[in-house]
Amino acid sequence: MFELIKAGGWTIWPIILCSVAALAIIGERLWSLQKKYVAPATLLAQVQQWLVDSDIEPARIAALRASSPLGKILAAGLINRDHEREIIKEAIENAGRHVVPELERYLRSLGSIAAISPFLGLFGTVIGMIEMFSGIGQHGVGDPSIVASGIAIALINTAAGLGVAIPSLLFYRYFRGRVNDLLIEMEEEAVKLVEILHGERESD
Repeated sequence: MFELIKAGGWTIWPIILCSVAALAIIGERLWSLQKKYVAPATLLAQVQQWLVDSDIEPARIAALRASSPLGKILAAGLINRDHEREIIKEAIENAGRHVVPELERYLRSLGSIAAISPFLGLFGTVIGMIEMFSGIGQHGVGDPSIVASGIAIALINTAAGLGVAIPSLLFYRYFRGRVNDLLIEMEEEAVKLVEILHGERESD
């Protein structure tokens, strides 16, 4: 591996930095976008029990808001529970708009890495070709090591760029779909809460 990096020349280092950043983002998002951290399955049932027991205290709402993104949305509904349906829905929607950037955190960076990595590989390829032809121009074609060195730089950078871009793009698409699924699920839970607050839905 170290020999490949060395043979790739200085142009491979930006690709390596992109790969490190991509791995960090992928690991963080795989951990943070777990359902148990974003939309716990028992959270709405817990809120329902508080409503049944008439035990909605400010401390409980604060703890609910800090527990998860879904908790922030449900807390916004509980705070406005004595208002009309439209006001509750508006409060929930406003909370949801603040939750979206939290779920999409770092995804733009991951998408950017997926987009620029092939170009970084192409840049390394061009540099390798330039070095190869420059060496040929100075020393002729009698020394095959000059040609081999330039081709090695070109191929290694191309492969490295694609090696970073392909998994980055796959995980970017996966995380976008994951965020959309979680948002739909949280929206359904929020609608249930609104219906429960207005007596239009019984506890599940």
